[in-house]
Amino acid sequence: MGDMTNSDFYSKNQRNESGHGGEFGCTMEELRSLMELRGTEAVVKIKETYGDTEAICRRLKTSPVEGLPGTAPDLEKRKQIFGQNFIPPKKPKTFLQLVWEALQDVTLIILEIAAIISLGLSFYHPPGESNEGCATAQGGAEDEGEAEAGWIEGAAILLSVICVVLVTAFNDWSKEKQFRGLQSRIEQEQKFTVVRAGQVVQIPVAEIVVGDIAQIKYGDLLPADGLFIQGNDLKIDESSLTGESDQVRKSVDKDPMLLSGTHVMEGSGRMVVTAVGVNSQTGIIFTLLGAGGEEEEKKDKKAKQQDGAAAMEMQPLKSAEGGDADDKKKANMHKKEKSVLQGKLTKLAVQIGKAGLVMSAITVIILVLYFTVDTFVVNKKPWLPECTPVYVQYFVKFFIIGVTVLVVAVPEGLPLAVTISLAYSVKKMMKDNNLVRHLDACETMGNATAICSDKTGTLTTNRMTVVQAYIGDVHYKEIPDPSSINAKTMELLVNAIAINSAYTTKILPPEKEGALPRQVGNKTECGLLGFVLDLKQDYEPVRSQMPEEKLYKVYTFNSVRKSMSTVIKLPDESFRMYSKGASEIVLKKCCKILNAAGEPRVFRPRDRDDMVKKVIEPMACDGLRTICVAFRDFPSSPEPDWDNENDILNDLTCICVVGIEDPVRPEVPEAIRKCQRAGITVRMVTGDNINTARAIAIKCGIIHPGEDFLCLEGKEFNQRIRNEKGEIEQERIDKIWPKLRVLARSSPTDKHTLVKGIIDSTHTEQRQVVAVTGDGTNDGPALKKADVGFAMGIAGTDVAKEASDIILTDDNFSSIVKAVMWGRNVYDSISKFLQFQLTVNVVAVIVAFTGACITQDSPLKAVQMLWVNLIMDTFASLALATEPPTETLLLRKPYGRNKPLISRTMMKNILGHAVYQLTLIFTLLFVGEKMFQIDSGRNAPLHSPPSEHYTIIFNTFVMMQLFNEINARKIHGERNVFDGIFRNPIFCTIVLGTFAIQIVIVQFGGKPFSCAPLQLDQWMWCIFIGLGELVWGQVIATIPTSRLKFLKEAGRLTQKEEIPEEELNEDVEEIDHAERELRRGQILWFRGLNRIQTQIRVVKAFRSSLYEGLEKPESRTSIHNFMAHPEFRIEDSQPHIPLIDDTDLEEDAALKQNSSPPSSLNKNNSAIDSGINLTTDTSKSATSSSPGSPIHSLETSL
Repeated sequence: MGDMTNSDFYSKNQRNESGHGGEFGCTMEELRSLMELRGTEAVVKIKETYGDTEAICRRLKTSPVEGLPGTAPDLEKRKQIFGQNFIPPKKPKTFLQLVWEALQDVTLIILEIAAIISLGLSFYHPPGESNEGCATAQGGAEDEGEAEAGWIEGAAILLSVICVVLVTAFNDWSKEKQFRGLQSRIEQEQKFTVVRAGQVVQIPVAEIVVGDIAQIKYGDLLPADGLFIQGNDLKIDESSLTGESDQVRKSVDKDPMLLSGTHVMEGSGRMVVTAVGVNSQTGIIFTLLGAGGEEEEKKDKKAKQQDGAAAMEMQPLKSAEGGDADDKKKANMHKKEKSVLQGKLTKLAVQIGKAGLVMSAITVIILVLYFTVDTFVVNKKPWLPECTPVYVQYFVKFFIIGVTVLVVAVPEGLPLAVTISLAYSVKKMMKDNNLVRHLDACETMGNATAICSDKTGTLTTNRMTVVQAYIGDVHYKEIPDPSSINAKTMELLVNAIAINSAYTTKILPPEKEGALPRQVGNKTECGLLGFVLDLKQDYEPVRSQMPEEKLYKVYTFNSVRKSMSTVIKLPDESFRMYSKGASEIVLKKCCKILNAAGEPRVFRPRDRDDMVKKVIEPMACDGLRTICVAFRDFPSSPEPDWDNENDILNDLTCICVVGIEDPVRPEVPEAIRKCQRAGITVRMVTGDNINTARAIAIKCGIIHPGEDFLCLEGKEFNQRIRNEKGEIEQERIDKIWPKLRVLARSSPTDKHTLVKGIIDSTHTEQRQVVAVTGDGTNDGPALKKADVGFAMGIAGTDVAKEASDIILTDDNFSSIVKAVMWGRNVYDSISKFLQFQLTVNVVAVIVAFTGACITQDSPLKAVQMLWVNLIMDTFASLALATEPPTETLLLRKPYGRNKPLISRTMMKNILGHAVYQLTLIFTLLFVGEKMFQIDSGRNAPLHSPPSEHYTIIFNTFVMMQLFNEINARKIHGERNVFDGIFRNPIFCTIVLGTFAIQIVIVQFGGKPFSCAPLQLDQWMWCIFIGLGELVWGQVIATIPTSRLKFLKEAGRLTQKEEIPEEELNEDVEEIDHAERELRRGQILWFRGLNRIQTQIRVVKAFRSSLYEGLEKPESRTSIHNFMAHPEFRIEDSQPHIPLIDDTDLEEDAALKQNSSPPSSLNKNNSAIDSGINLTTDTSKSATSSSPGSPIHSLETSL
C-alpha cells in the first residue's frame, strides 16, 4: 500500500509545482537533484547554478539570519509546493485482516472441518436410517425432534470458533491501536530548533518547511535535508545513509550537504532546509521501501506466526523525519536473540502441543477400534451399505472428541497472556514515566542483575551551580564578594565564560514566582553563566558585542578534547583564545596563572601538583566537578596554524578554577537501596574525576565506606583489562567487574567495553542481564549492546533515544526501579497464568481421554470443552495478566536466564490440584447417579438428550476452575490468596462474569451445550465442591516443596547436565536465607576441596607461613561475607564430590547459622581506593579465600 500513497503524493506535488514553480527561484525537482550530489560535486553545482548558498536562501525567500517570516499563508504555500515534512505511514491492518490471520490457527482449522462434516452429516438422511440392524450401540428409540437437532453440535462448534477468532483479532487490533498512539505521542514530542522572524523557536519536526533556517548542534538527528550556512567544527555521522562509519566534516566551501536521518557528532551550526518529507534523501529511500515492504511483510508474517503473538516488536521511533529507513531493518535485528521469556514459552507450548496431539490421536484410535471390534467382531454385524452413513456419523463423532482433546491440550492462551500482560504493562509504565519502545525490554528488565548508570542527570538533578572558586590565589568556599576580585581578572572571567560557551545556552527568568531560574542548553555552561550572574555581572552585553558570526574559530567540546576553546579577533587585529574544560586537563596546558593583582605569574608543574592537592582534590572530595577557565593571546602576524591543535591549546594562562555542584536527586538513595535489596548491582560510569565520582557514589549509596569494592579511572581500567599487545581479555575483565562500582573519567568505549564484558562473562553461573542508562550521542553503542537501554527523555539526544529500548520521560533513576518492578510482574503474571492453565489442561485431557476410552464418549462435550477453553484461556489470561505489581516483588533476587518457567512449587500446585479435580470428577462420573439419585448419563446413544448427570460433571468442573483461578494468584506458595484481590478490578469482574455466564449456559444452554437445567441443591453441591479447591490449596501449601524431590521443573531455556540436588535453586520465598546461603556455601566447598584435594597439606603449610606476619582478621566468616554478594554465585555444575572430611561441612553449617552478619573485613580505606584487596582469611580451608588474595592465585594455579 505504501508505494501507492507515495506515488499519489508525488503526482499531486508535481501537478502543483508546475503551477507554482515561478513563485520561488527553484523548483522541488531542482533541489531534490541538488541534494543527491555529495562533496565537491555539490559545491561546483551550487556555484554554477545558483552562485552560493546565500543566493539559494534569496531564491527560497528566506534570510540566513532572520529565518522565515513565519506567517501562516507563507508556510501553507511552502507546504503545498515543496511538500510536508512527514512520511505517510503504512496503513494499519484492518480488523478483517486480523480476523483472517487469527483463522490461520491449525487447531481452529481442524475444528472447523470437523464441525462442517458434522453439520453435513446431520442433514443427510440415508434410506437405511430405519434399519434396526445397523448398530446396537444406538440403543433406545430416538425422538424425531432429537434427530432434527443433530445439526446443533456442529453449529455450536462453529460459533465458539468464531468467538475465539473475534477475541484474538480484537486483542491484536487494540494492541496495534495502542502502539499507533504511542508512536504519534513520540512523534509529537520530537521538536527541532529553527529561526523564524529573528526568534529562535522550537517547533515539531513535522512543521519544518523548505526555506526554514534550522539550528543544529551536537547530538541532533537531522529532520530534513539542507545546506550548511554557517557554524563551527561540524562533524556528521552519515553511516545511516552511506554505511561509511567515518565522521564527515562539513564546511560551506568543501561539503555543505546535510542529509536527513544523519547524526551530528560534533560542533554546531545553521542550515537552510531544502527538502522535506518524501523528497528528502531518507524519504526517497522510504518510498523505495514502500514497494519492497510488501514482500517483507509476507516473510515477516510467516516468521511472526512461528513465535506466536508474543513476538511483537515495536517499530523504531517513526519520527516524522526519515532517519529510520535503515532502522526499519535494524528493528527486526534489534534484539540479538528472542527474549528470554518468549524462548521459554515457545519451547513449553511446543512440548505441550506434542503431548496433546499424541493424546488426541490415541483417543480417536481407541474409540474407533472399540466401536469396530464391538460392532463387527463381538456382535458379528455385517457391514450393510445402507448403514454406512450411520457409521460415518459415529466416526465423525469420535473425530470431534479427538479434536476436542487436542483443543483443550494446546494452550493457545499462552501467546495471548504474554501479549496482554506486556501491552498492559507498557500502558501502565507510561504513567511511571517509562516509555517502552521494544516490548520485550519490559520483561527483560525483570531479570536485570546489573545497572550501569550515568551520573549526570540520572543520579543527580542536572542543575549545575558553582559553589566554590579559586581566583587570584584565594580558595573561596562560597561565592566570593565581587569587590574582592581584581577588576582585570573579573573582566577576563566574564568574557571567557560568556563568549566561550554555546550561545544557545542561556539562563532565563523563572516561569513561576519563587522558582529557580530556568537553565537552557548545556548544564555545565549554565552553571558558569549563573556564576557570572552571582558575581553581579551580566553576560548578555558581552555576547551582543561579540555575536556568534564574529567568532573567529571554535574548538567545540568533544569526548576526546574534554575542553572547549573559542578564538576571537581583538580590535588591534591580534587574537585571543578562551578555553575551559576539566581542570586536570586544562591545568596541564597552563604555564601561567593570574595572581591577586590580576597579573600573570609563572605556574610550574610543582605549583600544579600543589594546586591539585590543596584545591582540586578537596573540591572533588566534596563531590564537585572542577572546571578550569583559561586564556591565551596570539600575535596578529604570523597568523597561527589553527589546525595544529596541540600547539594552539598550550601555554595557557589560568584565570580561575571553579567547583560546580550537581546535587544528588533526593529520591535516588532510596531507589538504589531498593535495587541492591532486589539483587541488582548498581554501577556508576561517569566522565567526572574519581574523587567527585566517589563522593557522589557514597551520597547515593552505591558504595558504603568499609566495603570491599573498586573505584577505577578509565585509564587504569584499560591497563588492567588489556594484555601486553593491548587486546582486551575477557578473563581480565572477569577479575575486575564483580567488585567494580565506580568507573570514572571513562570514555564512551570504556562504557561499551564494560557492558560487553559483563554480558559476555561466564564468571557467574547465570549470564548477567545488564541495563544501561545514557543520554549522550556517545552512549549509543553501550545502549545498543546492553540487554535494556534506557535513554533520557529530557536531556537525551535523539541518537541515544534511537538506540534505546525504554525512554525515561522524567530522566529519573527511580523510574528504573519501577521498570524492574513491572518486568518482574510480567514474569510472575505469566507464571500465574501457566499454573492455572496447565491444571485445566491436565484435568480436561485426562477426563476426556479416560472417559472416551471407558464410556465411548467424552464426559465433557466438544462445545463445553471449547467454552472451558475460552474462559480458561482467554479470560483467565486477561484476569491473571493484569495483576498490578507490589513492592514485595523487589524483595527477591532476579530469576536467572535459565530459571525454569514452572518452578517446583508451581509443579506441586498443578499436580496437587489436578489430583483433587480428577478424583472428584471420576467419582461423579462413575457413582454420581447414585449420589444424586438421577439417571446415569453413561453409554447414551448418538443423539440422546443431554443428561443431568453429565451437566453436573461439567458444572462442577467449571466451578473448580473458577475457584482455582483465585488460588493461581499466588505462585510462591503464599497462604493468603486473597491478598490484594480488590486492587485488581479486572480479575473480580472476570470471575463474577464467568460465573454468571455459566449459570445461563447450564440453565438455558440446552442441546447446543448438552446441558440439562439443574436444581438448586445440585447447584449448591457443585459450588461446594468448587470451594473445596480453596481449602485444598491450603493443604498443598503446607507440604514443603523441598521434600518433593521427584518434581521436575519445566520450561527451561538450556538444559544443563543434571545439576546435583544441592544446587536446585528452589523458590526464593520458600527457603529461608540461612538455608540458601548454606547451600551456596556447600557448593563453594565442594569446588574448592576438589581443587585442593591432592595438595591440601601443601596449602596448610603455605597458610601457616603466610599468616605468621599478618594480624588475624576479626572475623572468620569471610567466606560467607564473600558469598553474600550476588555476583559471586559460584555454582558449578559439578557432580557431587565426596568430601574429604564431612565434619568440616557440618561445623561450617553450624557456624553459618550462629554467625551474625560479619563485621567489616576491610577497615583499610586507602586499600579500597587503590583497589587492593587486603582481606585475609582463616576459613576452614584456604580454598575459600576471596579472589585477589594470595591464596586464591595459588588455588587457581593448582
